[in-house]
Amino acid sequence: MKDRWPHLFLCLMLAQAAHSVEECVFGLYEVFPPARFLSGLISANHAVGFAIANTLLVSFGAWCYLAWVRRRRPAGVFWAWFWTCLEAANGAMHLLVAAYRGEYFPGAATAPLLLAFAAALGVVLAGRHTTSGSRSPEL
Repeated sequence: MKDRWPHLFLCLMLAQAAHSVEECVFGLYEVFPPARFLSGLISANHAVGFAIANTLLVSFGAWCYLAWVRRRRPAGVFWAWFWTCLEAANGAMHLLVAAYRGEYFPGAATAPLLLAFAAALGVVLAGRHTTSGSRSPEL
């Protein structure tokens, strides 16, 4: 099970990429003030600013995977937990806002993917420390 975490991390990053596309296509920056504010900091054209912000986010996730997680470096575990928490909160927020509004909210369609991969990755990461009651030497 300990060998699955880099693959689950990659799936989580691919889910985030799909999620970012959904948010851009359906204009999250038009209906969610924090997204509009962030995109406005990057460009006067909110669609462009939001696309740039999402590209930077997905690129950072790809860098975490390539530099740390894929190589199973100790810092990779930190980044995997960071992204697990971030994406679980992101997915939950989209679904909660959609439920509160009683209608589709940009990002809600891919939010279950974020939650599923974040939960699976969290379980696998937590299970790495339960083998024989000690830490696994393979980080």
